[in-house]
Amino acid sequence: MTDTTHSASSRFEIDAPHRELLDQVLDKWSLQVLNELCERPLRFSGLRRLIPSVTQKSLTSTLRRLERNGVVERIVLSTRPVAVEYRITPLGKTLRPPVEAILAWAGEHLPAIEAARNRFDDEQDGRI
Repeated sequence: MTDTTHSASSRFEIDAPHRELLDQVLDKWSLQVLNELCERPLRFSGLRRLIPSVTQKSLTSTLRRLERNGVVERIVLSTRPVAVEYRITPLGKTLRPPVEAILAWAGEHLPAIEAARNRFDDEQDGRI
């Protein structure tokens, strides 16, 4: 698909490092974790309570990916027993505006998207 209103030099390219980063920070669980951590730092159990559908394994994996990418930091608290808290980093906070823009776009265009999905599904049902 080409958009003839833009020059070839203005097209964006998604190469392997970009794709890997987007896959790691914009997946289903990462977005929910980031949403919660934007509000306040939380312990693992607090995140599990706020996102009940995520498994322990998926949440652990998500937090590690976000930490590896510098979006979330893991803080060991000097309590008895020792506890761990997760908080969003300044870099992680910079993700909020683009994610909000995508969500606003989706909200604005969701009726058209649902209509397109219905047309597609109806056409597929007619072929069977």
